[in-house]
Amino acid sequence: MDRSVEEPKQHKQPSRKGKKAWRKHVDVSDVQAGLEQAREEVIKGGIIAEKPSTDLFTLDTEGSEAIQKSYNKTHKPLKVDQILAQRSAVPAIDSHKRPGVTDGVIVPSSKRRKTNGVNPREYGRLREVAYGSKSVKDVIKTDDAPEYDPWAVNPEEEDPKVSYLEKKKPIRAPSTLKEAPISLAAGKGAVPAVPAPKPGTSYNPVFYDWDALLTAEGEKEVEAEKKRLRETTLEQERLARIAAAEKERDNDIQTEDESAWEGFESDYEAAEWLKKRRPERKTPSERNKIKRRKETERREKWEKKEKERERQQKQIGEIIKKAKEMQKTKALVKVRGEEEGVEQQEVDERVLRRRKLGKDMLPEPPLELVLPDELRDSLRLLKPEGNLLKDRFRNILVRGKMETRKPIQQPKKKRRTLTEKWTYKDMEIPT
Repeated sequence: MDRSVEEPKQHKQPSRKGKKAWRKHVDVSDVQAGLEQAREEVIKGGIIAEKPSTDLFTLDTEGSEAIQKSYNKTHKPLKVDQILAQRSAVPAIDSHKRPGVTDGVIVPSSKRRKTNGVNPREYGRLREVAYGSKSVKDVIKTDDAPEYDPWAVNPEEEDPKVSYLEKKKPIRAPSTLKEAPISLAAGKGAVPAVPAPKPGTSYNPVFYDWDALLTAEGEKEVEAEKKRLRETTLEQERLARIAAAEKERDNDIQTEDESAWEGFESDYEAAEWLKKRRPERKTPSERNKIKRRKETERREKWEKKEKERERQQKQIGEIIKKAKEMQKTKALVKVRGEEEGVEQQEVDERVLRRRKLGKDMLPEPPLELVLPDELRDSLRLLKPEGNLLKDRFRNILVRGKMETRKPIQQPKKKRRTLTEKWTYKDMEIPT
């Protein structure tokens, strides 16, 4: 007989008189155990008794690999089955008839041009009847198909195990995404994505264009060299003045020390705050006078601001009217320019705005100029110069598509503090 299964026992309940005896002597351990088991099942995914059979049981349709291996050891397949099971890596010969390959019979041109027995002209007519003026691709691509939005929130299935956690906030597109990029070039025109090269930068340029470009670049270099020499001279003069001032100060200190040895001292060592006279205390009448003056100034300032606000409110209607007229004028000028074929004025990307955007400067553009000894009269002797990647990157920065800043190689790590919480005390450990 199995001793592990004990016989049922009667719970000891001395008395059940009164509510206190009921609360004290009634045994509810079975109810508590059931509630604990129900809580564990809810945490693990739900109460098992309430789940359907499809969530609790699965149907194995593949079988066990171990049983299959043991069966294959005792029951080996036939040699015929092994040969038939082998497959060649070379594809089989295609038995379909290829277009353009005939068996020696000359096919008429009218029959050759037919597509599945239908003349191309007839095929086009039938397609227009079926789909209208649109092509097959336009018909397949409907307007109702939603476009891909990288800022859209994809709905995710909620796991019941972590349903108590706080939901993640949706990703929102920045407000600057709808704004046009700010160009770094000086001027109101547009910087082209691929600027047209100057005629003087050709491998075989016209002499007048090349000479004008060479003269302009030479003047720029001369001005830059003059500026550098001027700054060097000013720096040397500043250092000379500093050295002379330090030398004079040392001589004055030495003179004062000698006069002190002779028995008298000058006012050199006297501090300025000792010479200043201490301000006297103001009387109550003076304080009240100052208070009244400040109150009057504050009131006048407030009245002036109110008058300015009223004047602006009166001018709101006129400002809106002027803005509408300017917009109409701009739209009319734009339409006329498009009708007349006037292109938008391009801006030189080398001339930048005075107020730069960002801390880092733009990379200097390359000097696209061929010197006299580098001119070639043949394309075979021409040496390719420049870097399209660098030019394209600088053009993107000038147009405002990217920010002019250096990548952060070592980003600052967020400061975290480790807190170990116990039931009776909290202790913070700075990391």
